Amino acid sequence: MSKDIFWEEDLVRYPTKRPFFKEQSIWAVWVYRFGRRVDAKQPGIRRHLYTILYWFLFRFVETLTGISLPKSSNIGPGLRIWHFGGIFIHPDVEIGKNCTLRQGVTIGNRVENGPVPVVGTDVDFGAYAQALGGIRIGNGCKIGAMSLVLCDVPDGATAVGVPARIILPTLPIKQ
Repeated sequence: MSKDIFWEEDLVRYPTKRPFFKEQSIWAVWVYRFGRRVDAKQPGIRRHLYTILYWFLFRFVETLTGISLPKSSNIGPGLRIWHFGGIFIHPDVEIGKNCTLRQGVTIGNRVENGPVPVVGTDVDFGAYAQALGGIRIGNGCKIGAMSLVLCDVPDGATAVGVPARIILPTLPIKQ
């Protein structure tokens, strides 16, 4: 398979030399990127065989780590997952580059077949945070631990609480 620039950027976010031996979350990220590469292949027997391998690896890693990153979701480069376990991403979710997820994060719909969030770049999700429904989370946002985000979050803001309230960044006062 050809070189995957997104995967290279994911690896940069893991500061250890051999993350496959030290960070179980990287397994799920690798399987996700593998699935995306498989889908980009030309239709044929090779793609079919790789797809079977992908589904086996996806279910195995999902069961082992508790991280579900379906290949149909659109996740930018530089994904970092801290503390694996209980992370579920809806298959239709879009996540920008350099985002961070922690244990227990859920990004998905509020009702069956409902809309899902669009997450910008450089977004940091705290442990057990949830973003649900057809919302947009802007670039550079921070989602607090155990927060339930049900509304749009503007660029650079922080969302905390259940339901989450938006805390806008304060600008320095010019004198």
